[in-house]
Amino acid sequence: MSTSPAPASAGSAGGPATPEPGAATPATFYDAVGGHPTFEKLIRRFYQGVAGDPPLRALYPEEDLGPAEDRFRMFLEQYWGGPTTYSDQRGHPRLRMRHAPFLITPTQRDRWLRHMRDAIDSIDLAPEHEAELWAYMERVAHFMVNTLDEDPGPSQGLRIV
Repeated sequence: MSTSPAPASAGSAGGPATPEPGAATPATFYDAVGGHPTFEKLIRRFYQGVAGDPPLRALYPEEDLGPAEDRFRMFLEQYWGGPTTYSDQRGHPRLRMRHAPFLITPTQRDRWLRHMRDAIDSIDLAPEHEAELWAYMERVAHFMVNTLDEDPGPSQGLRIV
């Protein structure tokens, strides 16, 4: 059983993307949206939002968000059909398990989604790719909520492993 929702058109590598008429069909969603540079820009923009959002930033105990950026980018690249660097370096994603030490509320989910929406809007994706990526982010964000207590107290200060 997978630990995260699959993309709507997903095969094992993120599913086929819709090509331009007459263009060669990209092998994966990752390829169709521009590969590493696109995911790098997406995640950089997302973490710029997180850095300026104290309630959400508290979920990230590392002073430097760079390692979190790298982990998230590698995860998304692999999920959408790019290099398997995430699993090669860190093993199976196990999203719920890796985030279990952090109390994630509906409000934090909504803040996370606001920054992800801004990040997605900052990259130039075809409408069908934007819709598929956003739908995935919404599903995952809802999946990660692990408490309805809107005042769970301080983060337990553990690093996402």
